Amino acid sequence: MKRKSIIVVLILLLTILMPLNTNAKTLKQLEDEVNKFTKDLEDKQSQIATNDKEVAEIKKKIENYEAEISNIEKEKLTLEAEIEESNEEIKEKSEESKSLFQYIQVSEGENAYLEYIFGATDVTDMIYRMAIVEQLTEYNNKIMDELTALIKENEARKVELTAKNEELEKLTDELEAEQDKINANTASIKAAMPSVQKQLDEANKQLSYYKKLGCGSNEDITACEMRVNGNSVPSASGFYRPMVSGYVTQNWMNAGHLGIDLSNTNKTIEIYPIASGVVFAKYYDDYGALVLKIRHNVNGKYIYSTYAHLSAWYVNVGQVVTPDTVIGRMGNTGYSFGSHLHLEVTTCDWHAGGGCTWATYQKSTINPRQYVGFPSGLRVWWNGR
Repeated sequence: MKRKSIIVVLILLLTILMPLNTNAKTLKQLEDEVNKFTKDLEDKQSQIATNDKEVAEIKKKIENYEAEISNIEKEKLTLEAEIEESNEEIKEKSEESKSLFQYIQVSEGENAYLEYIFGATDVTDMIYRMAIVEQLTEYNNKIMDELTALIKENEARKVELTAKNEELEKLTDELEAEQDKINANTASIKAAMPSVQKQLDEANKQLSYYKKLGCGSNEDITACEMRVNGNSVPSASGFYRPMVSGYVTQNWMNAGHLGIDLSNTNKTIEIYPIASGVVFAKYYDDYGALVLKIRHNVNGKYIYSTYAHLSAWYVNVGQVVTPDTVIGRMGNTGYSFGSHLHLEVTTCDWHAGGGCTWATYQKSTINPRQYVGFPSGLRVWWNGR
């Protein structure tokens, strides 16, 4: 009975230590994957180019609309000034007419108009004086009528311009919404970091790497590498936490998160490998994050651990590391909103020799908790590795 229990425990341990998705493939399968991946990337690049062109056209339209809106606002200001000026002129002409009318009004029982007329020295002078009063009155009335008509015309133009302005602002809002939509589509394509071109370059390097090793078309690429290079990666005899203390801030696959995020009150705490292995890659990502990758040998199969957002790194590619090797320090480099360690565990890697493209890499992630014993909850403090 005890023997059976021991066997069951051993089987469970082996199951835990074995990668869920080994991504084992032949060189031919990898080549097919790279070819498909290349086609997908070309489609994405084409879509990005199309999006960029559409956005450029939309921006040009928005600029034209904004210029037209600006001109409308200037014209409205001119119209308002003309209306104000016309109103002032009407007011002045009204005062002039009022003065003229005083000549034909009876004031304190006396007819000023008659006084003015009969003050003439002769008949000709009297006729002249009567004509002057009538002409001035008619002229003022005509000017006021013209100014009133101009005010109405300007007010109507203001209404027309306001409506045009509202139409242009609506069109601008629609264009900006369309621009945001296109930019979001582009961002979703570009979000698969690293850059499209870098993904393509690394995919082609994968093929070159295994072809240079002399792998056969139908040979398993991992077996080929071990055959050529020997067992150069030490076996992972156990897994450990990458920090001596800390807590989990975000879990694996939370909103598509490919790894697990860890933090500590010590914002530059030392970082260790989760198991023995060989430093596989060391680079800055497209956002400027310091990234280290370590290859581990688990029962003859490779898995990869990734350590991102480091503030410093202390090891080099090809270096053998153990769980006691300080590989770097936690940091806030790259696309990060606070000092933390982003830890990923995958069954392949998109860099040359990792055996897969970026698209497959994203699908190859394993929950780090499968190998490393972290507290089950978020922000639950642990001590010890």
